[in-house]
Parts: sequence; C-alpha cells; structure tokens
Amino acid sequence: MFSEAAIKEIEDVRAKYPTARAALLPAFHIAQREFGYLSTDAYEAVSDVLIIPNAIARGVGRFYAMYKHKPAGRNIVQLCTNVSCMILGAERLVDFLKNKYGLEPAGTTADGRFSLAIMECIGACGTAPAMLVNDDFYENLTEKYIEEILEGYK
Repeated sequence: MFSEAAIKEIEDVRAKYPTARAALLPAFHIAQREFGYLSTDAYEAVSDVLIIPNAIARGVGRFYAMYKHKPAGRNIVQLCTNVSCMILGAERLVDFLKNKYGLEPAGTTADGRFSLAIMECIGACGTAPAMLVNDDFYENLTEKYIEEILEGYK
C-alpha cells in the first residue's frame, strides 16, 4: 500500500531509533502524507513495515491530536477560540466560516478545499483573534481579512 519511496523513508527512520515503537510517530507523519490521513489501511501499512502489532500502532496513533483520522480538506484552518480570541470576536468568525463557506467545526467544505479545527490556544493573545491555515499564521482577524486570506488557498 505504501509507495516504495515511503517504505524506504520509514525504514530509514526506523534505523535511527533503538526500537520499532520509537519510530511510530515519524512513521505516522509519512503515512499521513502518503494516505492523507491515518486510516485502518494506513495503520496496517505502518505496522507491516515496522513489524509491530497493529493494536500498538493504532493505540499510539489515536492518542495524538496531531494526526488526522478521517479525510480532510486540502487546507486546514485552525481557528483559536480561547479567551482572548473569543473576547475579540472568534465566535463571530466561526459563524462567518459556517455561513460563507459552509465550514463547520471539525468539518470539511463540500469541495474539499478546507477543513476547520477549533484550537484551544494558538498563543497569540496579544494579536487575537488568530488562526493557522496549514502552517501559515494569521492574526488580528476580521471577516474581510479571513476572506482575503482564504482566497489564496485553492
């Protein structure tokens, strides 16, 4: 199920660690890149390459929030709704994303362009509200600014 390049990459990662279990997290990043998310097949593929029980792989992978467990949009919008962001309008921005893009928290747009993750804290209280789109950070958000930002992500 993995490409030959992904298998080689996981084997190279495995060689850097004292045990196969220690290589699980970087192997999951490779699997997520390869499959788009950690599906049942992805867990099985990682287990096969690392030669560890599938139950161990699934238990470790499900523990961490940094891995996707269902298909996601091409671009991940992570909007902070912690206290500072909420006070400065994050709730209104969540409503804007629902109304303008049909984007619900933990959901994906019908066209697969965006998925929305509500974040507890991005660490930008001084420039709230804030969000990440993929790895790009944005602050001092308004509805108009979010619309301008999202236009750049296809």
